[in-house]
Amino acid sequence: MNRLWVGLGSILALIAIGAYFWLRPAPQQLPPPTPVSSPRAIAPAEPAIKYPVQAPSGAAELPPLAQSDEFVRERLTELLGAKTVNAYVQIERFVRRVAATVDNLSRSLAPPRMWPIRPTPGRFTVEAAEGGSVIGAKNAARYAPFVALAESVDTGRAVALYQRLYPLFQRAYEDLGYPGKYFNDRLVAVIDLLLETPEPSAPLKVELPDIQGPLKPTRPWVLYRYSDPALEGLSSGQKILLRVGRENEKRLKAKLAEIRKLIAGEKASR
Repeated sequence: MNRLWVGLGSILALIAIGAYFWLRPAPQQLPPPTPVSSPRAIAPAEPAIKYPVQAPSGAAELPPLAQSDEFVRERLTELLGAKTVNAYVQIERFVRRVAATVDNLSRSLAPPRMWPIRPTPGRFTVEAAEGGSVIGAKNAARYAPFVALAESVDTGRAVALYQRLYPLFQRAYEDLGYPGKYFNDRLVAVIDLLLETPEPSAPLKVELPDIQGPLKPTRPWVLYRYSDPALEGLSSGQKILLRVGRENEKRLKAKLAEIRKLIAGEKASR
């Protein structure tokens, strides 16, 4: 969000500077400019779509985005089964959650309240190490069920469902404030970023920030940050991959690479 406001502020500053130089009176010692014919206005080019989504042939008409939850539940149940959907998936506003989370994974913060899946149960754990604390070795076990689920999903069928629902994802992405932008291009870019996440071989050092003032957090484990500034400066999605443990990270990245291959051009199996 900070980057958004910085970008908006920069744009407004440029507009203000441009208006100043455009509207201020011309110096009196200079003759007026010779009139010239105005060039014909050229409409701004639409942004090119880098990774177009091929809509499945013969697919049923989609419901409006605001009424899509039940339709999405039925399709996800066909793919994952009712038990898995009930245990892991946040169906309410699912499409909007996906669009927002994908966009946020490349930023510094991806609020769990917007995730399309339920937060992993249990508490983030650390262990004492020389010079401080490291992420606990048992912490990765919390994420094992989700990683196993991700690996078990047929990638071709999952991407085929994504293609079928794509108009809903595109609408939700535009509603976030990206009219004229293409959600699938954003998804590919975010996956590329996640695939670049480092794979440290040693346990990662973490630390609690220094809390000033009389109020102390009741859940300090949610505040841990990486001691290495280079790791702490990564995007929220990359830091999540680091937190799940090296082996889980490698397995999830392998699945992401499969998905990227399909959504970036190759047709998913039907």
